[in-house]
Amino acid sequence: MSRRELADFLRRRREALHPDRMPAAAVHPHGRHARRTPGLRREEVAALAGMSTSYYERLEQARAPRPSPQVLTALGTALRLTAAEREHLARLAGQLPPRTDDPVRAPVPDAALRLLRRLGPMPAYLVDEREDIVAWNTAAAALITDFGRLPVHERNVVRLAVRLGGTLCSAPAGADGDFARQSAAHLRAASARLPGDRVLGELVNEYAAHDPDFVAGWRSHEVDPRPALRKRLHHPELGELDLDAQTLLVPGTELRLVLYSAEPGSPSATALDRLCAATATTS
Repeated sequence: MSRRELADFLRRRREALHPDRMPAAAVHPHGRHARRTPGLRREEVAALAGMSTSYYERLEQARAPRPSPQVLTALGTALRLTAAEREHLARLAGQLPPRTDDPVRAPVPDAALRLLRRLGPMPAYLVDEREDIVAWNTAAAALITDFGRLPVHERNVVRLAVRLGGTLCSAPAGADGDFARQSAAHLRAASARLPGDRVLGELVNEYAAHDPDFVAGWRSHEVDPRPALRKRLHHPELGELDLDAQTLLVPGTELRLVLYSAEPGSPSATALDRLCAATATTS
C-alpha cells in the first residue's frame, strides 16, 4: 500500500469535484461558492461516503490503515470515480496485487497482428503498458517514422514525442497539452500496476523534463485517458495534418491499438488518402 500516493489521489479527485454539480444535500450549508479550496470539502466527501470526517482526513494525510474494499467502494461512489479510477484506487490501497510479469516479454497475439495487417491503408500501431510501439503497419510508418530503423528502446510513444516533436504530438488550437496529459494518464496507471518498474520511471522523468503539461497531468493523478484525441501532425511531404487518434484495448491483453483517421472531405483526409495510396503501391 502506498499511503502517500493514495492520499494524493484522494485529494486530487476531491478537488476535481465541482460543488455546483453535486446534490444540494451533499454540499456544506455555508454555500457552494464561498470556498477557500477547490472542489468539495473533506467533511462533504466523508458524509457522501458514510464515514467519519476524522477517518477521511487521516486517509488524505497518509495516516490511516489500509482501507477495506467496502470503504473503497464508498469512496469511489462519493468521488464519482470511473471504472479505471476505481481500479487505480484499489491498487494504491493494496487491494489489488501488482503485476509480477514483465510486459516486454509478453508476445503480441497473432490475432492482434492479423488485425493490424487487415487495417491496410489506415495508419495504426500497437503499444504496450510502457508506451512501447510493439507492432505497426506500413501506413503508420509512412505517416510517422520508419519504426523498423529505430533502436528497439526508441520505439516508444513518449520518446518519439520528445525526439520528433510536432511530427507526433502537437495539437490544434484549443487542444494544447492533450497528448502530454494522455501520456501521463497511461504511465500513471501503468506505474500502479508495475510499481518499481525502472523503465517506467525513466520515461516519466524524461517526459517531465520535456513537457510541463505532462507534469501537470502526472500531478493531477489522471488515470482515465480519453479513447479519442485530435492531433496535428507535421509530415515532411504533406505538411500539417489534423487527424483523429482512436485507441482501442486489445481484449485479454494490456495492449492498445492506436488508429489514425481524418475527417471525411477535409484537406487532411485527402492528403492521408494520397499517402496511403502511395504506401499501398510501394509495399
